[in-house]
Amino acid sequence: MSFPSPCAAFAASLLVTFLPSLASAQVGEDRSAGNADDILVTGRHQADLTVPNSTGSRLNLSPLETPATLSTIDGNTIRARGDVSVNDATSRAPGITSVANLGNGGTALAARGFSGQGSVLQLIDGIRLFPAAGTITFPSDPWMVERIDVLSGPASVLYGQGALGGAVNVLMRKPNTRHTDVDGEIGYGSQDSFHVAAGAGGPLDEHLSYRVDGSYRRSDGYVDRGQSRSYALSGTLRWAPTDRLVVTVRDDYGNQNPMRYFGTPLIDGRLDHDNRDRNYNTRDGHVRYRDNRTSLQIDWQPSETLTVSNQAYRLTSKREWLNLESYCWLAADGFCPNGANDVRATPGGIYRTDMTGIVHDQTQWGDQGGVTLKTRIADGVTNDVVAGFDVNLVKLTYSHNFGADPQVSVVDPFVFDPGVIVDTQGIAPRYRTRTNEYAIFAEDRLKVGEHVSIVGGIRYECDRIRRWTIDSTVAVPTESFALDKRLGNTTWRVGTVYQPVPTVSFYAQYATGVDPLGTLTTYTTGQVQFSNATGDQVEAGAKAVFLGGRGTATIAAYRIVKKGLLSQLTPTSPIEQVGQRSAKGIEAAVSLDLPAGFGIDANGSVLEARFDDFVSGERSFAGNTPPDVPGTTANLWLSWTATPAVQARAGLRYVGRRFSDNANVFRIPGYATVDATLSYAVTPRVVVDVHVYNLFDKDYAINSYGVQQWVLGRPRALDVSLRAGF
Repeated sequence: MSFPSPCAAFAASLLVTFLPSLASAQVGEDRSAGNADDILVTGRHQADLTVPNSTGSRLNLSPLETPATLSTIDGNTIRARGDVSVNDATSRAPGITSVANLGNGGTALAARGFSGQGSVLQLIDGIRLFPAAGTITFPSDPWMVERIDVLSGPASVLYGQGALGGAVNVLMRKPNTRHTDVDGEIGYGSQDSFHVAAGAGGPLDEHLSYRVDGSYRRSDGYVDRGQSRSYALSGTLRWAPTDRLVVTVRDDYGNQNPMRYFGTPLIDGRLDHDNRDRNYNTRDGHVRYRDNRTSLQIDWQPSETLTVSNQAYRLTSKREWLNLESYCWLAADGFCPNGANDVRATPGGIYRTDMTGIVHDQTQWGDQGGVTLKTRIADGVTNDVVAGFDVNLVKLTYSHNFGADPQVSVVDPFVFDPGVIVDTQGIAPRYRTRTNEYAIFAEDRLKVGEHVSIVGGIRYECDRIRRWTIDSTVAVPTESFALDKRLGNTTWRVGTVYQPVPTVSFYAQYATGVDPLGTLTTYTTGQVQFSNATGDQVEAGAKAVFLGGRGTATIAAYRIVKKGLLSQLTPTSPIEQVGQRSAKGIEAAVSLDLPAGFGIDANGSVLEARFDDFVSGERSFAGNTPPDVPGTTANLWLSWTATPAVQARAGLRYVGRRFSDNANVFRIPGYATVDATLSYAVTPRVVVDVHVYNLFDKDYAINSYGVQQWVLGRPRALDVSLRAGF
């Protein structure tokens, strides 16, 4: 291992010396009387099911009161486990797997048989993110996260199109209004990885509080030329002039240069350990993401029964790629499954192609507001209703170099000159789009007595996408109008909850959802004649809190059907929107705090996903499993607080086999990895963590980029970090 750079070392020394002095100057006596147990205990994965949660319902119902599967991952738990990205942390939730690669911004997920940014919606503080060409790049740093909520199953009635598989809501850290908190961490480990982060927040006076956070990460990566670096900053001001009015202003910024790695080609259909650390991209490959989000939220409660809320925001995203992206091993006849079929190529070599340059220049504005009214209808009968609106405007300029001369090379699988990009055209604006969305929504809960409630919701959404083609080949670029597409959708859900006792609930729900064909913001002329795909889900389940609150358990069974896939019955017949796919399965989770300091956190899912009716070209894929969908997943975390100063954790992640193509010819094997953490509290407020990732050094694929080009996970690594909290 090499040592951190002078800049990183200076940041580390600043963190170690500055945090304790700042804490001692600002933290009152009530915060100094803690013990070592305070910094080690970080809570369970499955949060208290009795705590109100706004992700599963705009009525702020608790998970026990919500007729849907809602799981929560606490931010302190994420950081204690050592998860280095939001995607890594989210994919530990029940039934959630990562399908991340550089093409989708490293954030895409799969849930309940559906995958990608068009089926698993991403949100920040309850506000949806609009992907461009299937890509979202924000947020990424788990240091900024208060918690992550995962709502499984169709969520279009709450958040709009693109949520048939589920919705993931990342809630950012907020000011502590009672006392000042100061915390930080610094760490170094395998692959010359280094990170430093710090945050502080608390009251400035009786009405004003704040929170500021910063994080920096860098690594040499686990493949050749795998360097990455990123930093994130955030700041929040919360003003509460009265007990009933709160105004919150927030700004979050992220700047990422991720590892420029598009995957490892299989050799003769198998993963070869000897080339697992080779990077077949060029030496000057380039990837960068910059995102900045500013929001203003107002929460007003004029009476005990009436609440008004509104959040306005602006998000800018600038994403850049210039890389050689596709690689495959050449068979004796010159064929490789990624598309090459050149008999002149040397068998046994790696065929490299798809030199691609892309720039997304995206700005998203929006405003979401709602009014909630709680009324008592009769003895034992109450009704809560919320109604509101959601408006969004997304402007995207899409630049690329798709007309450049092909860059093709064949290199030795193990020893080769990576070369440089040869771009004969240059990246320039090629089209721009303007996407407008207007939606109105309502949700109602009728509670009859102490045991029964009925929850329903409806949303009407209207989307308009306009596209202009840009000719950048002339001295003064010109524009021509290409399309004007309008989409209207109404989604709804209804469910019932029965609570025989306050800590146990049984529920059933029917919900509808909508997914776009591709990405809404990058609609093409070939998609104009088609509408969005639609779907519905039937779900039933049970939830319980037991052992005096030290245990929680959930179980759900569901079936989702998605209709409106594009299908072509014969090679000469027109394309029709008649295809269908479905998924059915069971998800379960249990979390226990046991005597003697032991804890268990486990979840698992079993599902069957299939194409019911899907013909493309000359082939029917009916009965096949859709790509990127594992049939089984499981997560297990064991923790043991041996003494007030020592804690051990071990985590198992299992993902079953998946396919990388519709025909199910190419299979990605399942895998199981084990992570472990040993924590020692040096003082009541300072702890040393030793994280071991992929303990048994398993070679495994997170995802594929092309049918036989696997995006491999991190090999065995050891990181040591210092955490402090005051």
